Amino acid sequence: MERFFSEALNVPPETFSFIILPILVFLARICDVSISTLRIIFVLNSRKGTATILGFFESLIWLVAIGQIFQHINNPVTYIAYAGGFATGTLVGMLLEERLALGRVVVRIMTQKPATKLVDYLQTHNFRYSTVKAESEEGIVDVVFTVLKRDRLPELLAVIESFNPKAFYTIEGVKKVSQEDAVVSGRLRQRWKQALKIR
Repeated sequence: MERFFSEALNVPPETFSFIILPILVFLARICDVSISTLRIIFVLNSRKGTATILGFFESLIWLVAIGQIFQHINNPVTYIAYAGGFATGTLVGMLLEERLALGRVVVRIMTQKPATKLVDYLQTHNFRYSTVKAESEEGIVDVVFTVLKRDRLPELLAVIESFNPKAFYTIEGVKKVSQEDAVVSGRLRQRWKQALKIR
């Protein structure tokens, strides 16, 4: 790599060692750590094929970056670039994960206020849910369980806030869902039948 920059681009060795190489290492680390974050998320969601492909590119980029560092072992600037790229890549990976909103979550909602309106909303907007009565230290409460795609979570939280700002809820990641989207697909099928007037 150094030969390419010096011969093809006429870059002085000092410029390559203390400016270009640290920048390349920094960018490489951002890429491989971001990919690593996404790979872990895909593993947790049982996306085997995608996780495998990401793992290949993650290790390839890492090997290229670490190889350049070993070739310039006496250059302390590359160490700083390596560590800085790792930290930045962690942040970038988290931001990407939030933006992609991969996978599903289970939300448990506990409220002393009757959850009739909340349940009506879940039913009319194709959320899969269950509801039970339970006893807490504050008395009888309604407990609503629902499993949804993460990209719909902000919608649900806004509904909970408007329904009862004092409602207590918990959110956990879900690895796998049986009969995925069965309720939604069934309702969509009914809508198509009604639209086509199929008896």
